[in-house]
Amino acid sequence: MDEEDRPKDLQIPPIGKSVQCMKKKLLVLDVNGILADVVSHPFPMKIKRDAMIANKALFKRPFCSEFLNFCFKRFDVAVWSSRLERNVNNIVSCLMGDMSQKLIFCWNVSQCTTTTIATLEDNRKTLVFKDLRKIWDKYDPDLPWEKGYYNESNTLLLDDSPYKALLNPPYNSVFPYTFDCRNQQDKALAPKGALRKYLRRLAKAEDMLKFVEQHPFGQQRISETSESWEFYRGVLSSLQPKK
Repeated sequence: MDEEDRPKDLQIPPIGKSVQCMKKKLLVLDVNGILADVVSHPFPMKIKRDAMIANKALFKRPFCSEFLNFCFKRFDVAVWSSRLERNVNNIVSCLMGDMSQKLIFCWNVSQCTTTTIATLEDNRKTLVFKDLRKIWDKYDPDLPWEKGYYNESNTLLLDDSPYKALLNPPYNSVFPYTFDCRNQQDKALAPKGALRKYLRRLAKAEDMLKFVEQHPFGQQRISETSESWEFYRGVLSSLQPKK
């Protein structure tokens, strides 16, 4: 049990702090690479898979369930995967069970900004982006919040693919290292694991953007100083409306 989860004596908190804590930050979770490893054939030997989805093996990351409980307590939580809707729904159901009912939304590739350009890592995959403005501007009118309720000051994307955040401001995303199911000693999601410790601090931060800027975590974001910048600059230029 986390120390802050333990029962505390009744006390009246300062009014300013109480009001501030009423509104949680929005944590937008990627699935594959963060919560699980979804693997195509040939599957790793001697590792028990948790499910088969669309002919791929799903391996939960160690401490996944405990980590999700932690997230739901401290954040408004959403899922945004770049996979097909039916596969995302099946993966989320396997990982979260009844907890999935607490999700603010569960998005898939149809909400991503897509391209026809292959990724640098795998020429069988095309580049897609997760544009957080679709959340802030209430891209879907049926979303259960007022436009602007979630915004640049209170939204964090957690994704293991830094390029997927290229349409967003620089400090609205954190890029943990990708989970590999062959590493069954992975403890990133554990109570004292690096990712959980980081998010615990971030949840309490008064200025989320400043916290992310001052406390780098995981993989570096892609910027003008990145070796691959010219490639991504060309991709971003291709997305601009033609005059």
